[in-house]
Amino acid sequence: MSGETVRENDPGQHSGRDETATSRGSETVREHRKQTTRRTYVVAAGSTLVLVVVSLLAIALGSVHVPLPDVLAALVGGGSQTQRTIVWNVRLPRILGAVVAGAGLAVAGAAMQTVLRNPLGAPYTLGISQAAAFGAAVTVVFGFGTAASEFASLGPYVTTVAAFLAAMASTGLILLLVIYRQATPETLILTGVAVGSLFTAGMTLLQYFASDTEVAAIVYWTFGDVGRAGWPHVVVMGVVVAVGLAYFLANAWNYDVMDSGTATAKSLGVPVESLRIRGMAVASFVTAIVISFVGIIGFVGLVAPHIVRMLVGGTERHLLPITAVVGGALLVAADTLARTVLAPVVLPVGILTSFLGAPLFVYLVINGREYW
Repeated sequence: MSGETVRENDPGQHSGRDETATSRGSETVREHRKQTTRRTYVVAAGSTLVLVVVSLLAIALGSVHVPLPDVLAALVGGGSQTQRTIVWNVRLPRILGAVVAGAGLAVAGAAMQTVLRNPLGAPYTLGISQAAAFGAAVTVVFGFGTAASEFASLGPYVTTVAAFLAAMASTGLILLLVIYRQATPETLILTGVAVGSLFTAGMTLLQYFASDTEVAAIVYWTFGDVGRAGWPHVVVMGVVVAVGLAYFLANAWNYDVMDSGTATAKSLGVPVESLRIRGMAVASFVTAIVISFVGIIGFVGLVAPHIVRMLVGGTERHLLPITAVVGGALLVAADTLARTVLAPVVLPVGILTSFLGAPLFVYLVINGREYW
């Protein structure tokens, strides 16, 4: 009996079982990583394919229908002169503008959700979009934003700067609450609603004292419309969005660590406060540039990141680029629907995204961290 007891309690046997369990656990982890990687590649390829298909359909659809084979021919310099004019001068700038604007707002929203640890964070829900639009409206009242103004040539540049400064004012308030008051996610959302209402009231006040032409220009800003973006605007937005995405990808590891909690991130040497400030500044700058060219487009920055999180998880180096693609595809699809659902009437895409995004916002308020 004593020999049996010794054999049952043999440290070598326990060690072998522990090694076997550890080996099986490692294999399980490796297999899970392989499945996650495969799923990420599939989602990335699928979302890119959807973006390409939706963009081609958007170029084909409109008041003048251009068949898909003719669209492809016009893109490479073929087809008739009329088709090339429609594709290159009318629809392609609009579609690319929607892709870049959607990608920028989506990436900004994903970054804000990460640095603030808030699943409801987005340029629109935090009041940053409304602030940037207010800054643009101020330039209109002071004579920089109307075609009849003697400063019309400076309008786009002044508008961009004013939109950025107003967006930074809203961002500064959010950061103060995060850093110095340790505000909860619920408090940040309520603050964002209050800030958005404040800047919306400011735009209403400007309209009250503005002339008819200026009122029309201000209202035009509040209607998000990618159709106003020409080739120069697309280039500027593209450069800014690309730089912003590159910055966030360069800090992807730091953001992943921040997801584990502020204390853990600080223990690993991550400068949490400075990362939050810089991240919010870059996200606000991207938002301000996009809004100064296309107006207020709500909820893209909220919807796209959560769709991607449900599909591939929250690893930032995967989340950010796929979110950019999904955001672009969402805005192109929404703009195409806005152009065709009541044809020949063309709805501003900002109205449609608000209708589609508001139900998701309510859902996230109720189940805010299910996929976080």
